[in-house]
Amino acid sequence: MVKILFDTNIIVASLSRDHQMYSVCKPFLDQARADPATECFISAHSLAEVYSTLTRMPPPYRTSPTVANKLLTENLASFTKVSLTAEDYQTVIEKMVQLNISGGGIYDAIIAQAALKINVDSLLTLNVKHFIRLGSEVARLVQLPS
Repeated sequence: MVKILFDTNIIVASLSRDHQMYSVCKPFLDQARADPATECFISAHSLAEVYSTLTRMPPPYRTSPTVANKLLTENLASFTKVSLTAEDYQTVIEKMVQLNISGGGIYDAIIAQAALKINVDSLLTLNVKHFIRLGSEVARLVQLPS
């Protein structure tokens, strides 16, 4: 079984037909969901990020809250949602301090921690640079959709 954790940006691109990476991400998502040898995961944090992104895009791309919820529910029903504990969050913060990364980088680290927690084979993202700076343990998991 291949275990893949999908970053927020892959899901957003897959659910937004007008996204510049839709034609790459959507087929990859569909193939992963259909493959019985692939187990799909998403960080619980990413659910909120996807909802936020879909509902705040500029018109005419913005999605209503109702439609965003429907897209998440229908497209991610087969995904295992990965939640972090308070201890996991403390680990993330300590890693950020160790790497001297401030600000929004912590959100990528939260997603990376979810991937590490469940020992995935790959962390699928469009933002490779954001994740490889989190150390070799994370960098070895990072993959672009192809």
